[in-house]
Amino acid sequence: MKSLQYAFVKKIYGDHNSSGAVKAAVGRLVAEMPADGAGLNVGAGAVVLDPRIKNLEIEAGENIDYVGSAEAMPLPDESLDLIICQEVLEHVRNPWQAMKEFRRTLKPGGKLYLQLPFMIGYHPCPHDYWRFTGEGIEELALSTGFRILDQRESVGTATGHYRVAVEFMAILFSALIPALYKPAKALFALGLYPVKWLDPLLQRSRERHRIPGGYYVVCGKQADGLPEAYC
Repeated sequence: MKSLQYAFVKKIYGDHNSSGAVKAAVGRLVAEMPADGAGLNVGAGAVVLDPRIKNLEIEAGENIDYVGSAEAMPLPDESLDLIICQEVLEHVRNPWQAMKEFRRTLKPGGKLYLQLPFMIGYHPCPHDYWRFTGEGIEELALSTGFRILDQRESVGTATGHYRVAVEFMAILFSALIPALYKPAKALFALGLYPVKWLDPLLQRSRERHRIPGGYYVVCGKQADGLPEAYC
């Protein structure tokens, strides 16, 4: 049952990592890695992106190479060419510390792909602390010593609306009968799915930044150290 629920979330309800923008950005970064390079997917689950990219999770499991927290990664300094972190730091108590860990373990010239949610409901795993606007994800990267190479929406305005609408309808239907929450959520996640197809159209609006589903940044490791306030 859990595996079915996981597949439903990944393929239907929370398919942010499958968006065209995300797949293109991650694909480019993986292709740019040296043939003998080393990468890390933080909070990867069982997903294997590339044989050169190892997986870090908070618990042992299938395809997990390292067990530990993003705030204290069990890897040596300057050992990685690429770090990928998708929809993870909202669950971390101190994302600034995690960013400093990313910087510590990246080689000079290494890159970080960081993807975070904005208009998405509360989803503890096991906790859920943060949401980030476009300005917020930029500040998180710059204030911890990274140089931003690219910044875009991971999923757009229609997807942001979809996620809130599905939650609203599930909560509405379960107001009197709590057991209806999960069945209603699954039903509306399927029924409202075509709303996501409006993302490309809404990219034309100058106001689309108000409710996108989330953002990503591609960062380069600065050579001159952290800003003084963060040392």
